[in-house]
Amino acid sequence: MVKQTVNFDDSGVYHLYFADYDGTPGTVITFFNWMVDRPGQKGSGQVGRIGFRIPKGSMSEWQQHFDKLNISTKISQLFGQDTLEFDDVHGLELALIEDDTARENHEIIGFHGAVLLSSDPDGTKELLVRTMGLNQLDINDRNYHFETAGEEKHHIITEIPPSPRGRFGIGTVHHIAWSLPELSMLEEWQGLLRDKGFAVTEVRDRNYFKSIYLSERGDVVFEFATDEPGFDVDEDKSELGTSLQLPPQYEDRRTQFEKELPKLDL
Repeated sequence: MVKQTVNFDDSGVYHLYFADYDGTPGTVITFFNWMVDRPGQKGSGQVGRIGFRIPKGSMSEWQQHFDKLNISTKISQLFGQDTLEFDDVHGLELALIEDDTARENHEIIGFHGAVLLSSDPDGTKELLVRTMGLNQLDINDRNYHFETAGEEKHHIITEIPPSPRGRFGIGTVHHIAWSLPELSMLEEWQGLLRDKGFAVTEVRDRNYFKSIYLSERGDVVFEFATDEPGFDVDEDKSELGTSLQLPPQYEDRRTQFEKELPKLDL
């Protein structure tokens, strides 16, 4: 964990950030820990299975690791190659996919990609390819397969045909985030997307980055967020995620938050 803070829009709940040791863009996944007991219903308007990239030749070791933990797995071709699928304890759909390069250790490298549960796959494709510049790799009777143009070469899958509309709750994913280097580029994208007819939010200050949000044609929420300033603006990199960090607007309520938020088992 690289950051424990609160949801800036609903401050009574944690916003927990997990990433590599440095909080590198392209490795960050976050969770809102609402204390509810209602499982979500997976369906269109959500992000589906999330894929993480692992070093070449490490899948069998990861599969053995899951076997020891009694975590069920299966091998599919979801991302166009061997994909080790599994679910977490809350039903969150995850996967591991091997990189082209071997490494000394078998630790997760970062994201490989994600499945978008679009209610309008062709509308989503239009945004991904014509506006955002992704490359279309494949189309079959189950999905569209895209790849980002950046050096990370992340893979995006959109399922076809669309699923019924989902309902958010435990085990579902609210949005997918796309990174941009800095604020001026974020503002350029804000203008471009508004010109394309999308209802884009104002720029929101999340302390560790600035971001905008929209619902694309398939009802999936897209966030565009800056890489800067990063997670070390309020604690040293060597201590990331070890204590509760609050934005300035909530600092005067620290005692209340520390009393009311559940204790984390770190």
